[in-house]
Amino acid sequence: MLANDRPTDKPVALLARPGAARERLKEALQAAGGRLVLEDDPNTLDAAALQASSASVVLVALEPAVEDALERLETVLQAPHLSLVFDEAELAGRREGWEAQRWVRHLAAKLHGHDNVLPPGQEQDVAPLPEPGMPERPAERHADAPLQFHLDEAVEHADEVPADALYVPPAEPEAGVLSFEELMAMAPRAPLDETPAAPALPPPLPAIDAQASVPPAASPLPAVEPGSFANWSLVDDDAYVAPVADAAAAAEPTPALLSDSMLELEPVVEAGVGTENPVQGAVLLLAGIGGPDAVRRLLGGLPQDFPYPVLVQMRLDGGRYANLVKQMARVSALPVLLADAGHAAEAGTVHILPDDMGLEAADGALRFAGEGAALLPLLPLPHSAVVMLSGADPALVPAVLDFATQGGWVAGQHGEGCYDPVAASQLITAGMAAGTPEQLASELVQRSAA
Repeated sequence: MLANDRPTDKPVALLARPGAARERLKEALQAAGGRLVLEDDPNTLDAAALQASSASVVLVALEPAVEDALERLETVLQAPHLSLVFDEAELAGRREGWEAQRWVRHLAAKLHGHDNVLPPGQEQDVAPLPEPGMPERPAERHADAPLQFHLDEAVEHADEVPADALYVPPAEPEAGVLSFEELMAMAPRAPLDETPAAPALPPPLPAIDAQASVPPAASPLPAVEPGSFANWSLVDDDAYVAPVADAAAAAEPTPALLSDSMLELEPVVEAGVGTENPVQGAVLLLAGIGGPDAVRRLLGGLPQDFPYPVLVQMRLDGGRYANLVKQMARVSALPVLLADAGHAAEAGTVHILPDDMGLEAADGALRFAGEGAALLPLLPLPHSAVVMLSGADPALVPAVLDFATQGGWVAGQHGEGCYDPVAASQLITAGMAAGTPEQLASELVQRSAA
């Protein structure tokens, strides 16, 4: 029986144009434990033939010459029983030696749904002889395990737990802080058929010389209407008497009383006036190996009315970010654009960030900037979030944790499909939120609506 005929092998369809890339991918599939059930050029492949194959995984060699063909096969490729794996045809054709073996290990992890991507011989050795001391207890193996994502999952399913009639949930405590409208409703008002009592008069001034200049008497104040705010004061009437500076100042007319429309101490500037495309927050997705699948799953969970810009920073061999834009646009309800230096970050839009692309604040808006520009420090607080997905750079973890201490929301991916969880696991160990890409998308939507 050949290696490709083993019943445990995954049935795989290889879609690639004839050439070196196709041969290299075919060899990698055989080494990774894949059973090749279909091998064809996407430009000539019939959609019915792909649908009739028994493939559960489709490996596609991406290049500009097959983009139109993939759009033609999109209906079949989106079948729920198919798992898609993409590779750059140019890179696959020249991958050799250590890089080729590394790709085989990651391809095997994708095909068989595990996260073991280490080369042979890296497994932890078991001590051949017993060691002195008490044996390790099962509880000690989980002493440093993160529990926050388990607690978050329990809160999500709390409403689904059945309850009995013997338990009565405690009443919610009354809010300790009243709103302005509640204070207004509690304010005492004089009845309409009664005249409010006259305010207490200040004590009479001492007698002065008849020859001194006496300012003319001020006109009497108008009557106070019931229910108005004229009898409100920041200080007591008899606590302070303002001195008269001179006759000219005393002759000025008394200003009109406050009315309901004069409660503002200063003019209020409408939010967004004088600024171009103001951004109140942003979501930054950091990914790497295994990242395209994780980003695709997270973007698929964001609705069309998501209010913040979504920035995707993922290192790609060869820098083919235009192809990544097309891939994400197929699953995202939000528009997907390639970030360009000088353009503004638009709310409700996914921006794919090329290498060394950062941000700068200009005219009250966030704009993309080229090499040397910062990224994390420019995210508006506290309504911004950073999510580290599979393959994110572990060197960015300290900066992301510092972003969390300043009020930003931080989370990491865990669970099936996280092929490189090093950076995300460090966040989870530090107490940050965790979940699958779908769960993280749901959490982002809830926080944006709060």
